[in-house]
Amino acid sequence: MNNVKLTKIRAFVKEQLKGEKTGHDFYHGRRVAHLASKMYLQDNPQADSESRMVAIIKTAGYLHDTIDEKICARPEQVLEQIKALLPEVGFTELEVKDILFTIQHMSFSQNIEYHYQLPVSGEYVQDADRIESLGAMGIARAFTYGGAHGNVIYDPEIKPQKLISHDQYRDHTETTINHFYEKLFQLEDLMNTAGGKKEAHQRTDFMRDFVAEFMNEWNV
Repeated sequence: MNNVKLTKIRAFVKEQLKGEKTGHDFYHGRRVAHLASKMYLQDNPQADSESRMVAIIKTAGYLHDTIDEKICARPEQVLEQIKALLPEVGFTELEVKDILFTIQHMSFSQNIEYHYQLPVSGEYVQDADRIESLGAMGIARAFTYGGAHGNVIYDPEIKPQKLISHDQYRDHTETTINHFYEKLFQLEDLMNTAGGKKEAHQRTDFMRDFVAEFMNEWNV
């Protein structure tokens, strides 16, 4: 048994993301935690589902959006709370370091200009978070996020851009359909793990079919 109190982690995340309506809510974190640990166990069949590695993966999966600048008004304040919480629920100093590094450096925007090498646990969490942006779930979340931020669904006069910096990614004029071309279709090639690559490929194919059908219907 890993003796980590995940119930406290889940309660913390529920409170932090209460009322979140852009597709980055508690249930997104729960899916990331479960998918990341599932892929890790599939890639490492000798591993124990009750191991500390799995606990680290699940914890980072749950926590990753609680300090995301696009949905958190005071990321540094929440980060300090997490630093206090992790030892309290049973993590060692080294495990805390891995979890904190992962949740601070795993996002797409953080890796546009420089690619951060995450610990193995973080690679699974990053893959799972990116897979959540693909497939049926990814389509639903893309339109939820776009609607919450007032983005139009599609405008043929607004062309997709090549993203080259964090600030450009955050501030450029965006449509939801352009988001597929600017980010989502690229994620398959950014996967770290064997399990992530397989799942991302399947979901990306589904998403490409959706966008192709969308364009067919747009151009009737």
